[in-house]
Amino acid sequence: ENDSWNFLWVVDFPMFEFNADENRYEALHHPFCAPNTDDLGSDPADWAKTLPGARAQAYDLVLNGLELGGGSLRIHDSALQRQVLETVGLPLEEANAQFGFLMEALDMGAPPHGGLAFGVDRMVMLLAGEESIRDTIAFPKTQQARCLMTSAPGGVAEKQLEELHVASTWVDEED
Repeated sequence: ENDSWNFLWVVDFPMFEFNADENRYEALHHPFCAPNTDDLGSDPADWAKTLPGARAQAYDLVLNGLELGGGSLRIHDSALQRQVLETVGLPLEEANAQFGFLMEALDMGAPPHGGLAFGVDRMVMLLAGEESIRDTIAFPKTQQARCLMTSAPGGVAEKQLEELHVASTWVDEED
């Protein structure tokens, strides 16, 4: 039994990973994570070249080999955000259609921002000396991803499916 608490910050994650099957870069954390400014450089004209090799300003907190939480600093410059979306293969027109509201907010002066999300259930697991997160998670699911408390996943009313323009392909098994 290990009675020591060994914390570790994991940093310097790569921003991107190359997907050879799709011949494009993918964001390893998410496409809104800020790149390390040392890797990016100060000239926006170079960003298309420097971004693929940049590190992300992302971080994870690990305790005794178990991730307790993670987060990142976010991009707060619309030109950089557009370049990151272009780097992951999102054409400018599509980027504006999907994330134009974000670029507008960044243009209006959204401040630098970031965060860290902790897995409280993991912390409780360690504090309680449990072996499995299933012993401390608030609403555990079965191995089939079913919730015994709420009977989820459950059915959806036909009216709601129609409202959302979704069709169900579920076929009930005959008894």
